[in-house]
Amino acid sequence: MTVDTHHHLWDLDVRDQPWITGAEMEPLRRDFRPADLQAALKGSGVDATVLVQTVSDPDETPEMLVLADSVDRIAAVVGWVDLTARDVRERIGRLQTHPSGRWLKGIRHQVEGEPDPDWLIRPDVLNGLAAVEDAGLVYELLVRTDQLPAAVKAAGQFPQLTFVLDHCAKPPVASGELQPWADRIRALAAHSNVVCKLSGLVTEDDWARQPDPVSLQPYADVVLEAFGPRRLMFGSDWPVCLLAAEYGQVIDLAKQLTSGLDDRRRAAVFDANAREVYDI
Repeated sequence: MTVDTHHHLWDLDVRDQPWITGAEMEPLRRDFRPADLQAALKGSGVDATVLVQTVSDPDETPEMLVLADSVDRIAAVVGWVDLTARDVRERIGRLQTHPSGRWLKGIRHQVEGEPDPDWLIRPDVLNGLAAVEDAGLVYELLVRTDQLPAAVKAAGQFPQLTFVLDHCAKPPVASGELQPWADRIRALAAHSNVVCKLSGLVTEDDWARQPDPVSLQPYADVVLEAFGPRRLMFGSDWPVCLLAAEYGQVIDLAKQLTSGLDDRRRAAVFDANAREVYDI
């Protein structure tokens, strides 16, 4: 069995996705609905998925919770709240008491879009993270390399809060450089309350060429060594991954990148760890 810890759905008639800009992103400027997800999952061996927010819109998360009620394989939702809001606890509480609130397992903000590299450790944001911790949810880190030092500080300040690093913090795969990304990943991984998704690597490479495990392997090796197989989880980042690779290709690449693991450790990365983190 496999859990895909990271995918999205959207309907452009309901809500725009303002991050989809430019000609190179044009393949994503269409609807991706549950039927499209079911088609992508066919024959993949994936039996559970985690649906992740795409925009900073308070209406999106309740809609995702309702979807989780009706789509068999969606087993968890990572939503959004304004962490800086004074009533952040009440906002999280309303999501958890929603009729479909049992599916809410985590909160995320697109920190990568914040110009301040220290956004995560602003006092108002730290108050929001405390609310996430008190609610018993996980917090997902969508950060750039320059924002990793702030993520390290936040993880240290909330040792009881599980942080999940999305897309390995988007390493510079296309350039082939490892530093300073690798050292900052190791610093974050030193906090035992941080888990990492093995996701998003294909879209950090050159989209014009076929996905190449040789170019991705050094980055996978860093997170494997830093987090170990007990704190690493597979994620497809579908449909964003379609910019560089089909769904099946992403799964095959992840298996190649973790081929050095024995069956038990690979099962942890592809299944058991996600079920524990998201209470699936």
